[in-house]
Amino acid sequence: MRINRMIRIPEIRVIDDEGNQLGVIATADAMKIAEERGLDLVEIAPNVRPPVCKIMDYGKYKYEQSKKARDSKKKQHLTQLKEIKFRPKIEEHDFQFKKRHAEKFLEQKDKVKFTVIFRGREMEHIDLGQKLLDRIVEELSEISVIERSPIRMGRIITMILGPRSEKKKGEKKKDAEDKD
Repeated sequence: MRINRMIRIPEIRVIDDEGNQLGVIATADAMKIAEERGLDLVEIAPNVRPPVCKIMDYGKYKYEQSKKARDSKKKQHLTQLKEIKFRPKIEEHDFQFKKRHAEKFLEQKDKVKFTVIFRGREMEHIDLGQKLLDRIVEELSEISVIERSPIRMGRIITMILGPRSEKKKGEKKKDAEDKD
């Protein structure tokens, strides 16, 4: 953005600090008006002919822009991939404990990668690992969707669940209310 003396075009369209158009005037005259009011002349539309400039407090404008950028950054959430590892012969308490962690991750809008690791003779019972992942999917179906179905790679089976979007939750609630 060009401001004050950096604007070198002879004639510009000027908007004052109250939003009123002053018309197409010489750059030097616009600079005088801005200096009289103790403000800056800022080029806001450089690609049109003549360029559009506005009389404003440039420091305040920059501050408001950075404030808007910070606010929009606060509202964003960077999704992370969390991993939870299981063994095929997991005890019930351990399963529930890990399931609660997965629920917490999904509620925080993070993805969860479930890994079932087999050792030794456990490889003969791959179906136990598959049943375990099916149970996870069933118990977390309210708050999650399958992003990658279970895949076997050697001694490991992996699956990724992602958080269910807010729209789908709202739609299900409306459908349930309609049925009642």
